[in-house]
Amino acid sequence: MPTRGVVYVHSSPPAVCPHVEWAISRVLDSRITLDWIAQPASPSTWRTDLSWNAEPGTGAQLASALQQWQMLRFEVTEDPSPGADGERIMFVPGRGIYRAATSANGDLMIAEDRIRALVATAVDGESLRHGLDKLLGAEWDAELEPYRHAGDDSGQNWLSQVS
Repeated sequence: MPTRGVVYVHSSPPAVCPHVEWAISRVLDSRITLDWIAQPASPSTWRTDLSWNAEPGTGAQLASALQQWQMLRFEVTEDPSPGADGERIMFVPGRGIYRAATSANGDLMIAEDRIRALVATAVDGESLRHGLDKLLGAEWDAELEPYRHAGDDSGQNWLSQVS
């Protein structure tokens, strides 16, 4: 049973844009052409997004394909499907990948063992707050937020993969 998701490339150097299209096309096994627009948050870069339908696990494959270009800023989401949690994956240069499961409404789901480990090791309220921020990917969100808002007026590409 297919699922759906969205790839947001928040910033890419123009020379890398064709490579991003080829990587996404390879994962989705379908030739795609993306509509790139200037990224106001980083004037020398471009941005795009793509909605996709494919098999569960495709979001992770897309993120893996894109992270080979360490200068990209991107997010990949995958909706939950029968037998599989959803996912949110973010990548920021110099910070790397953040990956978390998501619920049906898109909230991040942090595993109970990770919360228990944090509570067991937190020495005060500040260390607990810092640990929760880390579990929730707050540093990635903070770095990507200006890039997200810069594209509020952009359109969205749609792609349905036929098996």
